[in-house]
Amino acid sequence: MTFCGLHSFYIQEGQNVILSRDNKTGLAEVYDRYADMLYRLALSHTQNREDAEDAVQDVFTKYIATSPRFTDIEHERAWLVRVTVNRCHDLVRRGKIRMHESLDDITDLPSEESAEGGVMKTLSELPEKYRTAIALHYLEGFSVEEISRMLGISLSASKMRLSRGRELLKNLLTDEETNDV
Repeated sequence: MTFCGLHSFYIQEGQNVILSRDNKTGLAEVYDRYADMLYRLALSHTQNREDAEDAVQDVFTKYIATSPRFTDIEHERAWLVRVTVNRCHDLVRRGKIRMHESLDDITDLPSEESAEGGVMKTLSELPEKYRTAIALHYLEGFSVEEISRMLGISLSASKMRLSRGRELLKNLLTDEETNDV
């Protein structure tokens, strides 16, 4: 049995608990430090709360299974971001994204008429590489240098993805406004 909600983490095989959040391991610290950020990143890709939670659970399951060694905290964060993006990409590519709307999502998300809801909806229409760069920079507050290291791309590629992503987002939002009039 494996369970990972936003505030708990528990893995059990048969009657033996392998790892739980109650254990004073480094996992609890890593989970507390990154779970919310990874969830928001996954949500920006999947546009579905349950799929985002599943993606984050899969990332931490892989973290436990592989026990990667990191040179510093930034290396660890970059690994977690990259694995999250890859997992979301896999979910989308394999068509495993849920095609229904949860009743919880209907009340928690901004309405489509609101500016924030329109931007988030439009953000989901961007190609994955631009959506990731925009989400990391504007939603999570990472610098261009940090984004380039996390995604394993050059600094100029990171800047270009942000620039092109902003331009595409602007064009999509402008097109929506002209269609609404």
